Amino acid sequence: MAVVKWDPWREIDDLFDRYTRAGGGQQLVGTGDWAPRVDIVETDKAFIIKAEVPEVKKEDVKVSVDNGVLSVCGERKQEKEEKGKTLHRVERHYGTFCRSFTLPENVDENNIKATFKDGMLSLEIPKTEAPKPKTIEVKVV
Repeated sequence: MAVVKWDPWREIDDLFDRYTRAGGGQQLVGTGDWAPRVDIVETDKAFIIKAEVPEVKKEDVKVSVDNGVLSVCGERKQEKEEKGKTLHRVERHYGTFCRSFTLPENVDENNIKATFKDGMLSLEIPKTEAPKPKTIEVKVV
């Protein structure tokens, strides 16, 4: 095991990086060893979520909906160090990930389309007609 000199400034930089990655101090909406970055776009007909998952195989990604929560989970496996190769720096995140998103009421959970191409997972969540507000008259006694 190599002895590494303690550098408090490096720890402050790491703490600041984690803070900014989490969105200004907000906790990441996810669990696992890392969380893929996502873009969420709304059109007239659907919500579109695009997640960056480079070097993750399609078979290693699972998308599910449970009680109005869409979850995208998977794993990016780390390359094994081979004989004759020496890793000098590893900055990418490896391991499991899981991102969850609460879906609005006006979506069709049964017709979500998922495509996977070039390390990008795209989910198209079609909208339904917005629920009409329901007014209930309560008699005052």
